[in-house]
Amino acid sequence: MGSRVRPLEYGEEAMRALLFSGQGSQYVGMAKDLYESVPSIRTLIDHANDVLGFRLSDIMFDGPEESLKETRYTQPALFVHEAALVDHLRVVLHAYAVAGHSLGEYSALYAAGVLTFDDALQLVQLRAQLMFDAGIKIPGTMAAIVGMDDDAVRALCDALNGVDGNVIVAANFNSPGQVVISGSAEYLRACMPRFKEAGAKIVKELLVSGAFHSPLLAEAQAPLAERMRATTFNDASVDVYCNVSGAAERSGSALRDAAISQLTSPVQWTQTLLSMQAAGITHYTEIGPGKVLQGLVKRSVSATIIDGIDAIADVQALHTA
Repeated sequence: MGSRVRPLEYGEEAMRALLFSGQGSQYVGMAKDLYESVPSIRTLIDHANDVLGFRLSDIMFDGPEESLKETRYTQPALFVHEAALVDHLRVVLHAYAVAGHSLGEYSALYAAGVLTFDDALQLVQLRAQLMFDAGIKIPGTMAAIVGMDDDAVRALCDALNGVDGNVIVAANFNSPGQVVISGSAEYLRACMPRFKEAGAKIVKELLVSGAFHSPLLAEAQAPLAERMRATTFNDASVDVYCNVSGAAERSGSALRDAAISQLTSPVQWTQTLLSMQAAGITHYTEIGPGKVLQGLVKRSVSATIIDGIDAIADVQALHTA
């Protein structure tokens, strides 16, 4: 299967990148209006239910919110919503590059033709279940650190990491001055005042089920890597900016390696946006639920256009344009 987005020729219009969000952007009712309004999206979501072996769409559309927030359901829900939009808009949605934040990277790989829908969804389902199970087996949590220099956050994590076997690392570099840390649950909570003392304006624990993008997920990484190595990763038709480096890549084998490393490595989202800006990208379109990534773009780079496509009204506006 080829790319779901046609590569945009340089100079054809403002250079566009498609961005795909990760956990935290989900909401009860996501994709419901798309399902009810667009037959092709209905077909794709019904197919996703069959691939998964349960009715994910019921949780997406009707909740309850507590279920949708569970990692094992959140990640497939986000991927299906984002992939359905890419599929439906592939004729009018042109892009120079793609990138996804954490789970969103799988949507980016699908959009760039690296993975088929079924392969991507099955990898996402496995990833979600492994991360959910890891969070139960090894209690972990994450916290947002706002208003503190990125290098200072990294340095303090390095100083605190490994004490009595506990883990605390910088996990998401989201925008300048906004970093998420990840690690052993009780230890991280005990260390949170240290970041406030070091100058952070806000230190807030996140409602997550584990220490994502940290060494505490190493046990989950092995079975995911095994499945990935048995899955075909095609070369990308457009630049895919990888979480682990913030750099563009098109080689299928390199993108597989990056996706494997991503589970225990920090998300270099700030660097991703800076790299895109350096490549000349000025139009950033968030695909999927919410506006989290649009906000990060505003805080990180200069852009001429920042927009998003989530619900049926956004789809209709794009078709009209």
